[in-house]
Amino acid sequence: MSASGWEMLDLVARWIHVIAGIMWVGNSLLFNWLDRNLHSKPEHYQGSGAIWLLHSGGFYYVEKTLLPGQKLPVPLHWFKWQAYTTWLSGVGLLVAVYWFGGRASMGVRPNAVAFGAGLIFGGWAVYELMNRFVAPRAAAVSLVVWLTTLIVISWLMMRRLDPRAAYLHVGAMLGTIMAGNVFFTIVPSQRHLVASVEHGEQSKAIADSARAKRVSIHNNYFTFPVIALMVSNHFSGLYGAQDAWQIMLVLIAGGAAVRHILNTRYTNRYWQPILAVTFAATLWGVHIFEHQAPPALSPSALSSSAPAPAPSFADARHVIDRRCAACHSATPTDLTFGAAPAGVMFDTPEQIAARVTRIEQRAVINRTMPPANKTNITDAERDLLRRWIAAGAPIK
Repeated sequence: MSASGWEMLDLVARWIHVIAGIMWVGNSLLFNWLDRNLHSKPEHYQGSGAIWLLHSGGFYYVEKTLLPGQKLPVPLHWFKWQAYTTWLSGVGLLVAVYWFGGRASMGVRPNAVAFGAGLIFGGWAVYELMNRFVAPRAAAVSLVVWLTTLIVISWLMMRRLDPRAAYLHVGAMLGTIMAGNVFFTIVPSQRHLVASVEHGEQSKAIADSARAKRVSIHNNYFTFPVIALMVSNHFSGLYGAQDAWQIMLVLIAGGAAVRHILNTRYTNRYWQPILAVTFAATLWGVHIFEHQAPPALSPSALSSSAPAPAPSFADARHVIDRRCAACHSATPTDLTFGAAPAGVMFDTPEQIAARVTRIEQRAVINRTMPPANKTNITDAERDLLRRWIAAGAPIK
């Protein structure tokens, strides 16, 4: 497929992915809110409760029940295709952007695609085994094993893949678990529930519903971490930091903790200050790890201790032309990422001057550019750019 073809696939998959993801997460948060706010009914009532809502110029009455002894209503609306569409479009994005389209780097190690895909499905397999066979008997053991697996897989991803790709692949693993919960547990339990109403047998439906409710809550806790990991590719300070792996874990833990506080706010009168402290602690943790000193440049790349004249703009532009302009130009020679990724061009001195802060952040501090160092920029060239910027980044 041509570069423009991969770009079109990227656009379509991303568009669908965002819309379907909003619908899926929105449904998850809404039904979780409903379950925690239903009002109980009189003792003779066999349902779980009901609630009145006000929206879009009218009143809505929502009732939760198992329909004991009643006829199955038609039509019955299911909530599953938002999850399936989100996952399928997400896989399309991985294919277009990382696995085959080459629009972003997986890293320089061999078999990176197979490694990343294997860990995505390996993580899902461990979660599924723990939740299906261990959790019903030993919930604490299941939790410890799963959290250990998550930490190990996150570490392996960061070790073997490009950091930007690692963040996205860990998010994809959590998203795969969420979609798997819908496909393998939640929807089958709903089919049994429908059958129980049609045939009057509720024992199996009740047992299945308990597990479905458990994994539905898991999905609810995964939502905030997954969203953070999916937007992380816009923030090189996260995946490009020296301690990017620790930052990833802070984001996952912080997102799950915030979700937990919001879930339990109806029974905790102090939830607001606790939420503020948790949010601040998460940001503080990210800040601490993000601002750790970057790895030192190789000794041969550093300028000598003797005073030396600052590099000229011609020196800096020579590096930029060789290492950056292959992509960041109105007429790029490397079309892997399409024309001028993010609209950044380095064709004129003015364009370079306007992006000095970005050049310093991406090429000098975090060293996330060029992606996977595909143009082989050297430590000496990064140091040259550092000294040019430190001298005020003159363009004349």
